[in-house]
Amino acid sequence: MSNNLLKGKKGIIFGALDEKSIAWKTAISCHEEGADILLTNAPIAMRMGEINKLAEKINAPIVPCDVTSDEDMLSLLTKAKEHFGGGVDFILHSVGMSLNMRKGKPYTEINYGFNQKTLDISATSLHRLLATAYKLDAINEWGSVLALTYIAAQRVFPDYSEMADAKALLESIARSFGYHYALKNKVRVNTVSQSPTRTTAGSGVKGFDGFIDYAEKMSPLGNATGEDCAKYLVTLFSDFTKYVTMQNLFHDGGFSFTGVTQSVIEQMEK
Repeated sequence: MSNNLLKGKKGIIFGALDEKSIAWKTAISCHEEGADILLTNAPIAMRMGEINKLAEKINAPIVPCDVTSDEDMLSLLTKAKEHFGGGVDFILHSVGMSLNMRKGKPYTEINYGFNQKTLDISATSLHRLLATAYKLDAINEWGSVLALTYIAAQRVFPDYSEMADAKALLESIARSFGYHYALKNKVRVNTVSQSPTRTTAGSGVKGFDGFIDYAEKMSPLGNATGEDCAKYLVTLFSDFTKYVTMQNLFHDGGFSFTGVTQSVIEQMEK
């Protein structure tokens, strides 16, 4: 049921690959709440995914964007302003890739060239997005920018490898740029730390199935689903959260603040 939380608002969604992705679910939720959407992804991801299916479903244009390219980012935001006839009200940054993890390299033996690319795609891209929007005045007053992150930015999850470093940088950029953008145009910038979710990208992490079961046992409310994450993001795009900025917001069923649960203890005692 729609509550029209985003009626009249315009937004850009990065990273909708397929129906499993949080960006995909968020685009649908935003559309259902009355928003007009523009979709974007890297050209290679667009070829691999099903973004055209989503675009047709929510009547959204697609603008390709390599987030490591200054020119592509400028082109994306320029075209968004042209399409919408002005600035946007919200943006979701749902972008991440680890070349070292793809190559099977352990954290203690990462290739630093790959690592630089990982950081550029997964974290510095948020700075590039915000800096370009800042210069173009592409985000309307009281706008909202969200980036998806994970608790591995604060705690050690060995198999999350170099992506943990990337998420830590991502969160730092959100805080720092959030300060500057708040002063310029009251734009708020936050990160959302979601439960492990069975997305196409998340499922590629080593030991993912075992970990998602562990997280379920460690979360008093259970793991938050991708659908519920999308609904949470809608509230953070809405005018009901206008004074929330520079925060890392956990959406994880209580996992982040739970030391141990009875379910985990019972499992260990078997």
